[in-house]
Amino acid sequence: MLAVRVVCCGRLREKHYIEAMREYEKRLGALCRFEVCELPEQRLGDSPSRAEIDAALEREAALIEKQIEPGAYVWAMCVEGRALSSEELAGEIAGLAVRGRSRLCFIIGSSFGLAGRIKRMADERLSMSRMTFPHHLARVMLTEQIYRAFMINSGSKYHK
Repeated sequence: MLAVRVVCCGRLREKHYIEAMREYEKRLGALCRFEVCELPEQRLGDSPSRAEIDAALEREAALIEKQIEPGAYVWAMCVEGRALSSEELAGEIAGLAVRGRSRLCFIIGSSFGLAGRIKRMADERLSMSRMTFPHHLARVMLTEQIYRAFMINSGSKYHK
């Protein structure tokens, strides 16, 4: 059974996001070993300098690296990443499983994104869209797409 970990900076606070995540976590529990690892988002003032942002991203990167299991295939979620359709993501996941990659890790950064070193060390950069989304919503959207990929791969009618 595949193990899928979503590593994200920041805690969900909005009830609707929490409920959506619980639902998809429950659904995914029957399909893979799914877990979400929430890391603290570094706090910055209202108008941080580029240096302050970079320092915060580096502190978050150190925490993120500790959550990546050895041998995991890593996707860094970032706007400059490759955009995949739901079917293409399903194919990527299925292909990795066939090639013996049993651990998958998706990384969502804080509201300021991800440190460059996390993007560089990832096996793949993945984008949901060129549009900007709140990172908490992106977590729900990503988790739904992971669930959808598993449903596509199982031949379910969930994906139409």
